Amino acid sequence: MRQSKIKILIINGANLNMLGKREPHIYGTQTLDDINAQIQAAAPEDAELEFFQSNHEGEIIDKIHSADADALIINAGAHTHYSYAIYDALKCISIPKYETHMSDIFKREESFRHKSVLTPAVDEMFFGKGVISYIEAVFAAYNKVKKIKND
Repeated sequence: MRQSKIKILIINGANLNMLGKREPHIYGTQTLDDINAQIQAAAPEDAELEFFQSNHEGEIIDKIHSADADALIINAGAHTHYSYAIYDALKCISIPKYETHMSDIFKREESFRHKSVLTPAVDEMFFGKGVISYIEAVFAAYNKVKKIKND
C-alpha cells in the first residue's frame, strides 16, 4: 500500500511578492519564486507543498479557513505584528502550524517588528535564516504530521 503524501500549505503575506526588489540588504536578491523553488527542492519526496501569497488580510484568512493540508506554514509579513484576525483564523484550525520569517524580527531596526501576535497560535517559529527558516519549518511540519499519522 502506497502512503499518501503529506500536504503542507505555505502562506506568504504582505509584500513578500516583492522579494528580490524589496530591501535586498535585509531579504536578499532572490524572488519569492526562487525561494519557493528552493523550498520545494529541499522538501521530502513525499511532501506535497502548496504555495500561496496575498497582500490582502482577508484572502489570507480565507485560505487558512479552507486549508486542505496536513500542516500550515505562514510568513504573514507585516500582518505578523498586528493581525489578530489572522491569529484568530490560525486558532480556528487544528492542524500543526508554524510561523517563519526570513529576517530576525527581534533584531530589526523598527521596534514594531519585534513582536509577533501570531506566535501564540502556532506550534513553533523559525526566523533569521532566510530560505533556511522555511526549510526548517517544512521539516518540522513534515515530522510532526508523520508522527501524528504513525501514532
